[in-house]
Amino acid sequence: MEECSTGALVPAVKPEPKPSSIEASADPGSNDVDCPANEKGLTEVDKDLLCPICMQLVKDAFLTACGHSFCYMCIITHLRNKSDCPCCAQFLSTNQLFPNFLLDKLLKKASARQISKSASPVEHFRQALQQGCEVSIKELDTLLTLLAEKKRKMEQEEAERNMQILLDFLNCLRKQKVEELNEVQTHLQFIKEDIGAVERRRMDLYRARDRYSVKLRMLGGDDSISGARKSWPSSIDNNTSSLSGRAGMSSWNLQSKKLDGWGLQKKDALSASDSQYMTQSGLAVARKKRVHAQFDELQECYLQKRRQMANQPYIQQERDKNVIQREGYTRGLADFQSVLTTLTRYSRMRVIAELRHGDLFHPANIVSSIEFDRDYELFATAGVSRCIKVFDFSSVVNDPADVHCPVVEMPTRSKLSCLSWNKFTKNHIASTDYEGIVTVWDVNTRQSVMEYEEHEKRAWSVDFSCTEPTRLVSGSDDCKVKVWCTRQETSVLDIDMKANICCVKYNPGSSNCIAVCFFHYQYWDLRNPSQPLHVFTGHKKAVSYVKFLSNYELASASTDSTLRLWNVKENIPVRTFKGHTNEKNFVGLTVNGEYIACGSETNEVFVYHKEISKPVTWHRFGSPDLDDTDDDAGSYFISAVCWKSDSPTMLTANSQGTIKVLVLAA
Repeated sequence: MEECSTGALVPAVKPEPKPSSIEASADPGSNDVDCPANEKGLTEVDKDLLCPICMQLVKDAFLTACGHSFCYMCIITHLRNKSDCPCCAQFLSTNQLFPNFLLDKLLKKASARQISKSASPVEHFRQALQQGCEVSIKELDTLLTLLAEKKRKMEQEEAERNMQILLDFLNCLRKQKVEELNEVQTHLQFIKEDIGAVERRRMDLYRARDRYSVKLRMLGGDDSISGARKSWPSSIDNNTSSLSGRAGMSSWNLQSKKLDGWGLQKKDALSASDSQYMTQSGLAVARKKRVHAQFDELQECYLQKRRQMANQPYIQQERDKNVIQREGYTRGLADFQSVLTTLTRYSRMRVIAELRHGDLFHPANIVSSIEFDRDYELFATAGVSRCIKVFDFSSVVNDPADVHCPVVEMPTRSKLSCLSWNKFTKNHIASTDYEGIVTVWDVNTRQSVMEYEEHEKRAWSVDFSCTEPTRLVSGSDDCKVKVWCTRQETSVLDIDMKANICCVKYNPGSSNCIAVCFFHYQYWDLRNPSQPLHVFTGHKKAVSYVKFLSNYELASASTDSTLRLWNVKENIPVRTFKGHTNEKNFVGLTVNGEYIACGSETNEVFVYHKEISKPVTWHRFGSPDLDDTDDDAGSYFISAVCWKSDSPTMLTANSQGTIKVLVLAA
């Protein structure tokens, strides 16, 4: 497939083989062949009745010319391959085999004795009756009575056991249902308390709105209008009584004109108000639909937060000092309200700008990385076109031009895989390429500041520290994670991971902690590089990206078509996100305070809320050059995504080289 439609594949990393549990548990002494059941009861003399070949009781005994006895089938099978006796090695042929009738008789007796030893009393009694044992009628009646009593006793015991099993099941079921009932009652109590708190809060908001409305009317000079309204009825009454006079008629006409004018103004005001009300009503209905669409997820989110913070009162923040105190508002309810608000606020993504990354001379236009600078004023793109392009974000969004030119272009020797802006020095940006070179660039001078060539294979990822401006970390296909300092020409730390590194990221709150991903992801403290702090497992295939939402929340993406949210502080998985398709390519991952976004191999961008496992919304890239029915249209995929800080705006790019600025919309 052409390079323009396929990007770099996620390395197929595999964990080191573990020793087989079967091999580990193998015991040399446990390989003994089980002794036959009928052999265990044999004495030393009885062992002479065993066939020397199969070591079982001889069956259809045949005697050889040299005096040894074997099973007929055993000795015949042996003589097909060899012409000697298995015991003494003398020459032997099938003509020298004779039936051993005496041994057969002895074997039958031995078998009968063995059966007699293992037979039950009932079997002995049955055999005695079959052999004609004399039993009187009285003895038979006694035996029948005993058997009937034994039968009733066994039936009684069986019935008691069945009743006990049924009782245990019912008790277990009752316990489970009581626990569920208690849980439901607890949930109902939470809901009841929260309904009361929300109703009180809503009434407070209504009263506050009425007070603000009164103040606005007073400030807007509505007193004169209300005074006119009071005078109009009296004027009308007076003029009605003097309709016969000309002066009265003119006065009435004058008042009628005033009334008509006021009526038109009132009608226009009401129309605008109605229009605004209809718009708000439509938005409310749309948000309710979003709630119902995610109802099960929201229910679980609400109950989880309510249980976690059931006894924690809502702490009013400093910025909320002027807001009415929320009586009975728990922290869990407040957190859930925040989730509900952010989740239902948006339902789609709208394109506000679009540009092409490549040109006619570079058909390979896959954008492998797209990143904002420190102040979110510039953004840089890089990919297989061997060039870093820096664009001014405001110009791209505000300029309606079809072609947007970059403000800076920096050509490179090799295809690029990743970019990372310095969080302190605005004009510094780092890149990694397919030759394993890590480069720090100065955007102002368009020149490289430092070049590190220690990686032996393709480098996939680089990241500047958020707390230490001179530190950056990189990962490569040579299975090495290297920490660099922009003041030194060599790496300051080297960690061997034993697997291809797909992504490395600094914790935003520490220059000592990094997340590294390959077939799973590990959390490392660089002060102790001998072993990771935590190893997070759960993805079924290679992990391609990791991104920190906060100092303790981290999102990971994998080619098993899932995203996962982890708590690195408590070392636990939080949630799994499903909806997009990602089985082989790097499709991008980006996070902000509330949302996680990623690409898909269906040429779509998916947005998830961090509290909900299903997508909030998604946007499909259209191809301006290809028909939707074109066979090549389905081969494109999203290759890079990046949020603009915590805003609803996002940069996205696909393997065709199309870059879109998307914004979440209602």
